[in-house]
Amino acid sequence: MKIGYDVYDSSIGLIHVVVDEVGVRKVEIFKEDWAQYAKKYDSIQRDRELCKEVIFQLDEYFKGERRYFDVPLSIEGTEFRKKVWGALQNIPYGETRNYLQIAESIGNPKAVRAVGQANKFNQLPIIIPCHRVISKGGNLVGFAGNRTPTQKLLLEIEGVNIP
Repeated sequence: MKIGYDVYDSSIGLIHVVVDEVGVRKVEIFKEDWAQYAKKYDSIQRDRELCKEVIFQLDEYFKGERRYFDVPLSIEGTEFRKKVWGALQNIPYGETRNYLQIAESIGNPKAVRAVGQANKFNQLPIIIPCHRVISKGGNLVGFAGNRTPTQKLLLEIEGVNIP
């Protein structure tokens, strides 16, 4: 299977994308996490052509010209996580939802913590907009561990003001 990566220099820092023959399989927005991934998958070569469309769409997003992504995805995960990620893709640009709302939207209102775990394991942040999920009280919590400053920047790009 053909697989490659490329790098996009965004307003939140370098974003590494990994694409295979099916679609986008990884979007890494944190340098230290990319270093771990690249060490684990050290045979991946840079392939600008393979990654061209996702880089183009990310560029449009950061310029405020794109509200949703339509690149093919190569997602790996449990059926539950895929349901959660599908629900995240239904959150409109510039809006937020809380963890309970996501759990309810997939028909499992008691799975609030599991929704949080699915967000944590989202391999395609921005494209699958886990940054749009906030606490019930309206606070930023748990984004990519505890990297809420990046979450705030992404929401600000979309016109969402979080105190």
